[in-house]
Amino acid sequence: MSLYALPSWAFTIDDVAKQAQQLAAKGYEAPKSNVPSQFREMKFADYQQIRFNHDKAYWHDQPTPFKLEFYHQGMYFDLPVKINEVTATTVSEIKYSSDLFNFGSVNHDPEAVKNLGFAGFKILYPINQADKSDEIVSMLGASYFRVIGKGQVYGLSARGLAIDTALASGEEFPRFREFWIERPQANDKHLVMYALLDSPRATGAYRFVIYPGRDTSIDVQARVYLRDKVGKLGLAPLTSMFLFGKNQPATTMNFRPELHDSNGLSIHAGNGEWLWRPLNNPRHLAVSQFQVENPRGFGLLQRGRSFEDFEDLDDRYDLRPSGWVEPRGDWGKGHVELVEIPTNDETNDNIVAFWTPEKLPEIGKPFDIAYRMHFSRDEDKIHSPELGYVKQTLRSAGDVKQSNLVRQPDGTSAFQMDFIGPALKALDEHTPITSQISVGDNAEVVENNVRYNPVTHGWRLTLRLRVKDEKQPTEMRAALVNGETTLTETWSYLLPANE
Repeated sequence: MSLYALPSWAFTIDDVAKQAQQLAAKGYEAPKSNVPSQFREMKFADYQQIRFNHDKAYWHDQPTPFKLEFYHQGMYFDLPVKINEVTATTVSEIKYSSDLFNFGSVNHDPEAVKNLGFAGFKILYPINQADKSDEIVSMLGASYFRVIGKGQVYGLSARGLAIDTALASGEEFPRFREFWIERPQANDKHLVMYALLDSPRATGAYRFVIYPGRDTSIDVQARVYLRDKVGKLGLAPLTSMFLFGKNQPATTMNFRPELHDSNGLSIHAGNGEWLWRPLNNPRHLAVSQFQVENPRGFGLLQRGRSFEDFEDLDDRYDLRPSGWVEPRGDWGKGHVELVEIPTNDETNDNIVAFWTPEKLPEIGKPFDIAYRMHFSRDEDKIHSPELGYVKQTLRSAGDVKQSNLVRQPDGTSAFQMDFIGPALKALDEHTPITSQISVGDNAEVVENNVRYNPVTHGWRLTLRLRVKDEKQPTEMRAALVNGETTLTETWSYLLPANE
């Protein structure tokens, strides 16, 4: 009898990477839509009519808490995505059937849809109640996916890869063309899946390990191959929406005080510095770069979670998660890039954040990257407990109080930042705290005031600036200090051009 067990068969990221490498070595073949015009031209309300039959969920008859449901092709989701199941011994395609769907009031020819495919899929898990399966992951469209944890609703999205975002040449949107999902065991608390990414100038192999929970997290391992030169490579991209908020109030009357999936970019730099950049809905495209070596984390956060911040019973922005990217290993030199795109309504995702390496991968050579993503409503845990952080940024027209106590606008811009946190709460209110600020050449500081806030047990910084040229953007930075000791993260703000 042999003392050595024979190696068991296993599907790994290497199997997907072989396909990605082979694809990268040949010319790109654009996928062709197989959707009848009726389905391609349908409105969103009609597309929503097409629902998966819940009693036919994949794995519903298996002893596992995970289930799969599928999206039908339609609208701009007009390309079929191949989805496979991986077991201990085999890989087999999960076949499309129109019998899996209820088409509602959508009148259609059954013959026209019998040979279609899936546009994407959902992962279900009993995250809120032990006897009820809830969506925790949605994979639909290009390389986009959305993730939620316990008590959350869908908000911002993640992507596999971003190429040439905000460049004049136009953005390229890679897509996941095929998936492999491991059948989970009865007691598994995680789900493993793989994806093959393809686009005109890149391919990639991805491995995702999903851990549902109060904060759902995903371990991502990717191997990317470039087919051709790219202007900008965005890794671990997050996409969100910011319409208006406390730092940029609505321009028209609205019962909602704020409307956004995220209200700031947070960065934990390799040198230990923490930075917070409130988001804007600018009049013109705005691109900000933050040079960072070996980042420890970055993400688009939703700070401020009370229902009163939003007052929206339908869309529940207060329940939408923050997205945080935690790199695995050293990523080297590069920058976190923030792209802010003008938008007039909340249906457009106008915010993008990603990591860009200083040195792009060689064409045809593998480029490996790994990170963990967290989707959380506990933003107070996504920063250093040793530093204060910005609870809110308030912006208004600057004014001065006259001798008759009437406030008179003086043409300045005013900002008030509330810094809070355990590190500040532990300090005596008489601690001599001051600000350390910097503004660009385009502004003059006319007020710089720090005072204790007895309501938050933190400190409020008031800055009043006179902008020299309103047609130019103005960069600002601020942090609170006690002597030589930095007490807070750095608040970084871009006052967009006003034209």
